Amino acid sequence: MGRPARRGAGMVMLRTLSILLSLLLPAHTSRSPDCGGILTPSGLSYLAEVSKPHAESVLRKDFTAPPAPDPSPPSPSSRNQITSVKVDNFSLTLIPDTGMRLSIEVDLGITSAPSTTKKMRLSILADLHVEMNPEENLELVTSDCKHTLEEVQSSEEMDSKSSGLDIGKQINVEKICLEVSKLLLFPNERLMSLAAPFPITPTCQVQYLPLAAPMYSDQGIIISLQTTFQVAGTVIPLPVSPVPFSMPEPARSSPSHLILAFSGHFYTSLFSALEESGALNVTLLSSLTTATLAERITQMGSLFQEDLPVVLQAVTRSSPHVVLEEDKAIVKLFLTAQIGAGSSFFQSFLSVNVDATARLHLSVADTRMIISVAAIEDIELSLAASDVGPILAALLEELFLPTVREEVSAQINTILRQGVFLPHIASFTYTDVNITIHKDYVLIPCNLQLEARTRQTSTRQ
Repeated sequence: MGRPARRGAGMVMLRTLSILLSLLLPAHTSRSPDCGGILTPSGLSYLAEVSKPHAESVLRKDFTAPPAPDPSPPSPSSRNQITSVKVDNFSLTLIPDTGMRLSIEVDLGITSAPSTTKKMRLSILADLHVEMNPEENLELVTSDCKHTLEEVQSSEEMDSKSSGLDIGKQINVEKICLEVSKLLLFPNERLMSLAAPFPITPTCQVQYLPLAAPMYSDQGIIISLQTTFQVAGTVIPLPVSPVPFSMPEPARSSPSHLILAFSGHFYTSLFSALEESGALNVTLLSSLTTATLAERITQMGSLFQEDLPVVLQAVTRSSPHVVLEEDKAIVKLFLTAQIGAGSSFFQSFLSVNVDATARLHLSVADTRMIISVAAIEDIELSLAASDVGPILAALLEELFLPTVREEVSAQINTILRQGVFLPHIASFTYTDVNITIHKDYVLIPCNLQLEARTRQTSTRQ
């Protein structure tokens, strides 16, 4: 479950998230958030850092492209040619309650004659924010954009003002302002990928849907999400959380790029979806045979004429429930196991109710949350039906408890071995993860890492 929780140190101030979630409820009576996250100022700085090579590549392509043919006679200033483009500064900063500010400074090398060079600086200041469009996808839009173009160095005495105007026409700064968000690494395509369905099992998928446009606080960009699960392509109804997802305000903010947060209801919904998909209906293999059982249960001998392996076919009889406490996550399973044998035809001779409490271990690999059973903390068997007469509780546990204890853990770990995709955007993975489990919620502070292939592609563009 990660390193022990350090109260306050590994958490981000999420009071604003609680306010956001409560505000959402009246507008979305049938939709309730069960997870969310906050992109911190350090996360914004990282996104700017990895976007800088992409921005330089895009601007170089735009600025150094051959101009369209002009039928008018050439003027001396029209001989200006941009020969170098270097992004000197590219930063994203948070504007609380409003959005983000993108600041760009570009050094342009310009040649107007074989022996005449000069440098000009293009400065762009753009205000951005994320909206939810009519298709309920998040979209990055520009609310304001200002630019300046000034000469910083020249090898000859020229009219700086007219030179700047000429270059301004050549590079079409107005067009750059209109499309300034494209200087980031394809933000809208990646924002849309946040809501893509991700597989859990061959028949079960998870999808994280934004409930509203993000909010902006001193601590970062806050987004609330509602999880839906699909079984065989159909969204399954899940119990509504009795209370909206909210978390207390911690002592101080986190240095991590991103903090993901999941309610206990999210984990209960996950196991309910697995139940609905039939993934929790499992076959438990036993070391017992009908002959060895006949030594303890005399009526077994009349049911089976040959010695056959005993098998337990377990199905859920009630929905699982996940409980989160400080530094502890447990799942309560309610199963019914049909105990029987048969090579070609399964014949059940016992029905046993199994109530198990399993401690969960949580970890993260890339963009997946790995959930596994660390230990069965408590397990209870009770006889539901018998074709071989009454069975004492002590004998029932002696015969079948070891199998159930071992096999239930193994089966759940097999079902979830691929992990559950976390909310994420395409081409980024998570590193430096530290999971902290609290009462009723889990925090996952982590850093972003752009995949190497994407970094190389954006640089070559």
